[in-house]
Amino acid sequence: MNQPTPAIVAQSAVRRLPRAALLLLCAAYALAGFVGRDPWKNADIMAFGYMYELARGHTSWLQPDLLGQAPEFHALLPYWLGAWAIKLAPAWIAPDVAARIPFVALLVLTLLACWYGVYYLARTPAAQPVPFAFGGEARPTDYARAMADGGLLALLACLGLMQLSHETTPALAQLGCTALAFYGMAALPYRLAVPAIAVLAGVVGLGLSGAPAMATLFAAGGALLLYVDAPEDVADGASRGRGIAVIVVAALVSAAIAAGLNMWEWRLEAASEMDWRHWRGYARLLAWFTWPAWPLALWTVWRWRRQLGHRHVALPLWFAVVSVVSALLSSTPDRALLLVLPALATLAAFALPTFDRSVSALIDWFTLLFFTGCALVIWVIWISLQTGVPAKPAANVARLAPGFVPSFGLLSFLVALGATVAWLALVRWRTARNRQAIWKSLVLPAGGTALAWLLVTTLWLPVLDYARSYAAGVHLLKARIDGPGCVQVFGLSRTQVAGLLYHGDLDLRPATTNSPCPWLVATEDLEPSVSAAFDRRHWVQVARIPRPADRHENLVLYKKRQ
Repeated sequence: MNQPTPAIVAQSAVRRLPRAALLLLCAAYALAGFVGRDPWKNADIMAFGYMYELARGHTSWLQPDLLGQAPEFHALLPYWLGAWAIKLAPAWIAPDVAARIPFVALLVLTLLACWYGVYYLARTPAAQPVPFAFGGEARPTDYARAMADGGLLALLACLGLMQLSHETTPALAQLGCTALAFYGMAALPYRLAVPAIAVLAGVVGLGLSGAPAMATLFAAGGALLLYVDAPEDVADGASRGRGIAVIVVAALVSAAIAAGLNMWEWRLEAASEMDWRHWRGYARLLAWFTWPAWPLALWTVWRWRRQLGHRHVALPLWFAVVSVVSALLSSTPDRALLLVLPALATLAAFALPTFDRSVSALIDWFTLLFFTGCALVIWVIWISLQTGVPAKPAANVARLAPGFVPSFGLLSFLVALGATVAWLALVRWRTARNRQAIWKSLVLPAGGTALAWLLVTTLWLPVLDYARSYAAGVHLLKARIDGPGCVQVFGLSRTQVAGLLYHGDLDLRPATTNSPCPWLVATEDLEPSVSAAFDRRHWVQVARIPRPADRHENLVLYKKRQ
């Protein structure tokens, strides 16, 4: 007998994940990494530099720049959000902290949109589990809620989400807008007002965040899938027509705004120009970045292969394929891959009702060993920094971050200790008997990822902040400037300019031969160029300032001779 779907789920398997635990997990994951640090090299400080200049009124809102250098990616919305937050925040909130507030909201929005996107796709008639002969199968609403819990856990478990989703960059804005558009297209057959607003905001916001082509492709696929949906998958014909109209209008508005602001750019590399090392490197990146969602997503495509034309599989599959291909051809594939995570998490959720017990046990044991080992390593290195025992980890840190002085933070220690205790309790819960919840296989992956991220951003945060921030080097350089006056910069990157602007609070100007500025800053590798562009008889080298943890990045300070 052919089963209409591969999902066999009893009502006892769709228990709700405790809301307090789920909200606490999401809150801890979202806040960790945003709190208690300086802007980090590279993309984080670079994007913040544009926000900081916009907030101070030193650049155009439609064409932001850093001392004449345009952004690496032609995006506007993320810079606007950060600048508005800086301007609206009270004076006691540091600008870099204020700029992170809307990005915390974007990460929360991503998690929320993913949950509701999976929820509405799981309510599709074609996604329902097999009805039992004597009843007892999962009820549609309870089934959809449990599947949404699984999809959210799958998203939190993705390794690639950890760092890049906690930076104030266009990539996070693109992720939030993609998740919002995905939710809207998933929910349009059931509701109109809120999903329509979500589609419009997501598609237009994605275009304003530097990805108008991706927004157009997502919208085109979403409209087509809604048009060819099976009649039973759409509430009524009127809702189908209205939904298609909403998506098309959103795509047209996004394209028109991008064209009006000259934001259409071809930033893809030709596949014919890629060598074997590029393909191998991309495959390796894709494997770890999307782990553990990608093997579950492949399993979903196989087990649900007879339902590939239905929206609960087709919609996330379209988003995933577009994102993966775009990342393959992108110059920054890791940030482009962020957009695939909500779709892969959705596909991973639909693998859950098709698992047998042996596969679930394999996932649990691998996750338990991997993340427990990671937590042990993080704790051992922290203990070594605090006590000197064992000695080798502390010596390695001293070599990689010369000048770093360890300090003990009580709050960070308590948070890390609490996270570790919570992990042990979670392991004990998962290894107990009679745990039939459909989302149980993703509890340990999500909890382990959150544990690792919390430990890194508490126990290791001081040394990471010291190594990845420009603050220490800029303060050393500023201490060598013994008088007032503007500072010329020559050959500095966007990240270096942003670091000098924020941490040094200096009056920076592009270097010119007739500038009255008495100071000049250049990078060490550009020293011959400085000699060629400026008469060295008029300048004296004052200091060579290294950046901690990067001996190849030095700033050279010159002073004009009197």
